[in-house]
Amino acid sequence: MFSTQNNLIVMKKEKIPYFLKKNKKFKKYSDNFYLTELLGKDSKLISKFYKSAPFPNYQELETLSDLNLKLKENLVLKNLKDSIGFKKKILEVGSGTSQLSIMLAYQTNNQVVAMDATFESLKLGYSFAEKNNLNNCDFLRADIFDDPINESVFDIIWCNGVLHHTKDPEKAFEIISNWLKPGGIIIIGLYNKFGRVRTNIRQIIYKLMGPTLGKTFLNFFDPYLRKEISQEKINAWINDQYSNPIESSHTFDELMTWFKNNNISFLRSIPSADLSNINYSNVLDKRPTGNYFTRLIAQVNMIFSSYGSEGGLFIMFGKKN
Repeated sequence: MFSTQNNLIVMKKEKIPYFLKKNKKFKKYSDNFYLTELLGKDSKLISKFYKSAPFPNYQELETLSDLNLKLKENLVLKNLKDSIGFKKKILEVGSGTSQLSIMLAYQTNNQVVAMDATFESLKLGYSFAEKNNLNNCDFLRADIFDDPINESVFDIIWCNGVLHHTKDPEKAFEIISNWLKPGGIIIIGLYNKFGRVRTNIRQIIYKLMGPTLGKTFLNFFDPYLRKEISQEKINAWINDQYSNPIESSHTFDELMTWFKNNNISFLRSIPSADLSNINYSNVLDKRPTGNYFTRLIAQVNMIFSSYGSEGGLFIMFGKKN
């Protein structure tokens, strides 16, 4: 049975959204907001985990203009949006509170879908979009492993910081890559086995000290928490980084193998696989893959850079053949 939510409307003769498979049962919470049933125990666990502290949370009094300024401050996201162009179908898998989906939809005619397993997170994003009259972003509560989306639908799939919180990251990647059109771009962000070392050490200390003393420790030693951010964002970050019940770490070569097995060509990585400086002006252009040793050095270097100080995440771009 579906979990009950206030104002939940059963879908009957209404038009099925273009991205959903016809054989999948779903309900409509409101216009542009759809819910499928969560069947897997792991997806239910993650959904429950983020229910109390949706990630990433919104700063107080944020507007669409505030979010757009944030996007422009992030050179990767700014140039990604510029490179996408118009009349594209975009999916964010594991959107959380859907800030990126909303930013990619803002001032474009692109159709964006924000997908996440946690209703409460999506509701925050949906309410923000509704308040700001943003109509080209749909919201979908779903489990990746339920495979609810039609094949070859999306031009762009963004999945950052998500698959390492699933029961089988490689299988999850296989599923979402099927939702991508031939010639489409997929962007995956994963915790790195080397770059995550500093966070892993802080995780151990935090758990040994307990939540109260551990939070004091993190306020001094986690660089992200030394920024000027709201208490809600602090709580969401600590929850996500230090208490997540499902977590794994991966390497460049591991993800490149996933690409190869799913007919996806490597475009580039951040940090660069060949140790070159990153050119953000053409973020979707193909860059060299480097070799095993350059990729290993790039990952080890993450430990001593901002990549390692703020979670140890690496990003890889691919294009479906």
